[in-house]
Amino acid sequence: MAKVAFIGLGVMGYPMAGYLRSRGGHEVTVYNRTAAKAEKWAAQHGGTHAATPAAAAEGCDFIFSCVGNDDDLRSITTGPDGAFHGMKKGAIFVDNTTASAEVARELYEAAKAKGCSFLDAPVSGGQAGAENGALTVMVGGDADTYETARPVIECFAKMVGHMGPAGAGQLTKMVNQICIAGLVQGLSEAIHFAKTADLDVAKVIEVISKGAAQSWQMENRWQTMRDGTFEFGFAVDWMRKDLGICLKTANETGARLPVTALVDQFYAEVQAMGGNRWDTSSLIARLENAGKGK
Repeated sequence: MAKVAFIGLGVMGYPMAGYLRSRGGHEVTVYNRTAAKAEKWAAQHGGTHAATPAAAAEGCDFIFSCVGNDDDLRSITTGPDGAFHGMKKGAIFVDNTTASAEVARELYEAAKAKGCSFLDAPVSGGQAGAENGALTVMVGGDADTYETARPVIECFAKMVGHMGPAGAGQLTKMVNQICIAGLVQGLSEAIHFAKTADLDVAKVIEVISKGAAQSWQMENRWQTMRDGTFEFGFAVDWMRKDLGICLKTANETGARLPVTALVDQFYAEVQAMGGNRWDTSSLIARLENAGKGK
């Protein structure tokens, strides 16, 4: 059992922190910008809550975070009352935010200067994966630090992998999001085509899902996409944030991402339709909306 802090109790962080307590048996202190949510978590899971990230981190062996973006991450780490001000020497900070590789490297160096360690460890699996304790975690940082933290990370994960030095976890998450963007667009077009061709979508999916077209997105989202229901996970606003990071990084590294750039603009169209909080499978909505205009 370790003494653990968790900072950021959103739709992902809330259940992730819960598994650190229930599955890992760790002593967990939480912090959330909205204090009522931290109080609710502490009452539900038998942990404690703190008034600031620094207070949450005090005396902890591991500090986890899952917040919105680079600026949020800097605020809860090196900002006023940030966790880095409360960490003891030897503590390990594990960041589960999807952020830039740049901020991961920056915080790795800042933690090292304080005699602490930092791992960038973004997750994949969405809200359902967090709630089921079955996330995939891609980790960047020192190998020995990873091995020390891995058993704790595994409390909320089905797969944990060390991808390389600081920033490699975030870069791997970018690869993940690039894959998803293309897959969802392809699946959207396929289901839209099947519907306009008067095919039985259920029968089509039953057959093609046993062949080379099979994917997680197909198995888990085809029915809700067919029905126009988009309330099942990762929001369009979040995906656009992630794809923005991918495209910025690609511009810096010289990678060419034409499909990703196009799908990012398609998601902008979904936002213009009012779909900011729809899940990422809502790409099909822009196709069907355009079709109604004919």
